[in-house]
Formats: sequence, structure tokens, C-alpha cells
Amino acid sequence: MLELIQTYWVYFLVGQYPSGPLGGLALTVLLAALALLLSLPLGIALGLARVSPWRAIRWPVTAGVTIVRGVPLLMVIFWAYFFLPSLTGHKTDQFSTMLMALVVFDSVYLAEIVRAGILGIPKGQVEAARSLGLGYLATMRLVVLPQGLRHMLPSLVNQFVATIKATSLGYILGLTEVSFIAAQINTQVFTQSTAVYTLLALAYFVLCFGLSRCASWLEQRTHTVRVSA
Repeated sequence: MLELIQTYWVYFLVGQYPSGPLGGLALTVLLAALALLLSLPLGIALGLARVSPWRAIRWPVTAGVTIVRGVPLLMVIFWAYFFLPSLTGHKTDQFSTMLMALVVFDSVYLAEIVRAGILGIPKGQVEAARSLGLGYLATMRLVVLPQGLRHMLPSLVNQFVATIKATSLGYILGLTEVSFIAAQINTQVFTQSTAVYTLLALAYFVLCFGLSRCASWLEQRTHTVRVSA
């Protein structure tokens, strides 16, 4: 395995970059980070709609979130790859297609994280804000959401971990993320398949385990701050 790492470590990390497009582990992390950043505002908006007192907003959003959460990510990728070009008349590349699918998928899960964070705020906070004359939207924006987002940080990190693992489905589109690069390496050294995919598993494990420990630390810190307050 050491010889394999010495030969292909640059290709495994960044693909053909700078001679070609970025790929490998760097593309995996970039794709997951962009998906989470772009889906966060949408997830917050959907989460707020999920707890909205207005049924005309709450019910359609709840139905949409439930539908998307009820289908596998693979189907969302297929929708983005086949349906959107027929709708817009423009064919998107593999990166954009995978990014859109991840944004849609992450948004509905972040909506549930936001909803849980909002519902976890003591009702006394809302009642105190309303007694000061704040309206519903101002109460959410100034009182509830800032506290809820702080409590959501561990769940957001866990969602980032899930998104990193989900990027491996970009393989079916020919996206040169790390699992696709591993398959390319395997075709060149097909007698070392075990070593190649062990290296791939270790890369995912180190990255995701580190982020999971970060989520655990954030959760403990949040709990300590909550108790001391």
C-alpha cells in the first residue's frame, strides 16, 4: 500500500489538477462544503415554514419536505440529470448536477434540523419576546433563530459528514470525486484492488470520524453552556 500511496497520492487528492479539472478528495470536500453552504439558507427558510402558524405556508412545505425525504438521493440525482435539462433546455455538467441534487436533498434534512432546534427553545423565550411587543417574524429572527442555530451546530456537522459520504454517488455521473478516482487507479493496478479500496475507506473514515468528533465536542460544549446558563 505504501508504494501505491507514493505513486498516486497526488492523483488521489486532487485528480488531474492543475493540468486538468480538480478531482479526488479535494473535489469531494469542496462539493460537500458548497452543498451545505448553499442549502443552509434554504433549509432555514423551509424549517421556519415548517413551524409557521399559517397553514397555507406550513402544509405545502411539509408535503414537499416529506416527499423529498421519502425518496433516495439517487432518484434526486436522476431528476436533476434528466428532468432539469428537459425543463430548462440546457444540459448541466456533472458537478453542477450533483451540486443541485445535494442542495435539494440537504435542504429538506436541514429543514428538519432547524424545526427541531426551534421547537427546542423554551416557550418562555417566545412569550417574553411577544410581551415586549415583537411580532412573530421579529421574534423568530431576533430571539428564537439565533438560539436555535447555536444548538443546531452538532447536527449541522453531522449533516456535513452525511453529505461527504453522499458525494460518492457522483460516480454514476462520471464526476471525478474520490471514489471515481479510486476506481480509475484500480483499473491501472487491478492486482491491488484491496489496497486501493482500503485506502479509499481509510480516507472516508479519517475525514468523517474527525468531523464526528468535532460534532461530539460541539454537543458537549453546547450542553455545558446551556446548563451553566
